[in-house]
Amino acid sequence: MDSLSGMAIFVQVAEARSFATAGRQLGISASAVSKGVARLEERLGVRLFQRSTRSVSLTAEGTLFLDRCRRILAEITAAENELASTVERPQGRLRVSLPLVSGLMLPVLSKFAGRYPEIELDLDFSDRLVDVIDEGFDAVVRTGELSDSRLQSKRLGSSRFLYVGSIDYFAQRGVPMCPEDLVRHDCLLHRFPTTGTLEKWPLTRAASEPEVRLSASMTSNHVETLLHMVVQGHGIACLPDFAVKQAVADGALRTVLDDWANSCSTFQVLWPSNRQLSPRVRAFVDFMAQNLFPEQNVDREIAGVS
Repeated sequence: MDSLSGMAIFVQVAEARSFATAGRQLGISASAVSKGVARLEERLGVRLFQRSTRSVSLTAEGTLFLDRCRRILAEITAAENELASTVERPQGRLRVSLPLVSGLMLPVLSKFAGRYPEIELDLDFSDRLVDVIDEGFDAVVRTGELSDSRLQSKRLGSSRFLYVGSIDYFAQRGVPMCPEDLVRHDCLLHRFPTTGTLEKWPLTRAASEPEVRLSASMTSNHVETLLHMVVQGHGIACLPDFAVKQAVADGALRTVLDDWANSCSTFQVLWPSNRQLSPRVRAFVDFMAQNLFPEQNVDREIAGVS
C-alpha cells in the first residue's frame, strides 16, 4: 500500500509540476509530498525529478516510470469502480462535449437518456478543441488522434467521406469522372468554426498531382446545412457517410468519384485518466461504444486505453 501511495503522489507531482500544488490537490502538506517522493526514489534507487528553486521536471527514468504508474493506478480505479457499479445506479450530472454532427449524436443521446433517466445530461456541441480537464468535462467525443497524455480514450468507430450530389443536379451539370472535373461544378464547402478556414476535400491523389482548386457556391460550418443544400440540388458536397446514408438509400443523392473517396475519420470518447471513473461516465462510454456505430466491430468493454 505504501508503494501505491507513493505512486499516486509521484503522478500528482508529475502532472502539477509542483510539490505545493500536488499537496493541495491531494489534501496533504508539501512536506509530506516531498517525503513521499523521496521514499519512492530511495526504494527505486533512481531520481525521478530534477528539482530547482523554481521548477520541478521529470528525469528520463521519471518519464518512463510515469506511464507505468498511470496504467497501474487506472487499473486499480477501474477495478474499484467495476465493483461499485454493480451496486450503484448511474446518476447525477454528466457534462459532455460533442462535435457538431447532431444527426449522428442525437438519436444515440436520446436512447441514452431513456436508458439512464437519473443522469442529468449537460451537452456542449462544438468543434473547437476543448480542454477536457481544465473546462470540467466528464467526457468528450471527438475525431482524430489522442494527443493529451492526461486522457484515456475509447474508439467508437469511423466514418468515410463521400462525394455526393442530387440526381437533378447531375442531370443538369453532368457527372464528374475525375477530380479535375470539379472545377466546372458548384461545390458546397465546410468551414471550420474555430479558425474560419475551409476544409480541404480529402481526395486520394498521388503526391505529384496538383491540388484541385474548388469553386465554392456556398460554405457552412454545419454538416446538416450542407446536407440539406446538396439534397436540394445546389451542388456537390463532401460529407461523412453517416450523414448521407439515408439520402443515398432513398435515391435523393448519388455518390461520385468513389475511386478517390478513401479518407476516413475516427471517433473517440475521451475522459480524464487521473479522475475516478464514476458509474455515469462508465455507462456513457460503454453506451456510446455499443450504439454510435453499431454495425462496426468495436470492442464492447471499457478496459484501459484503446
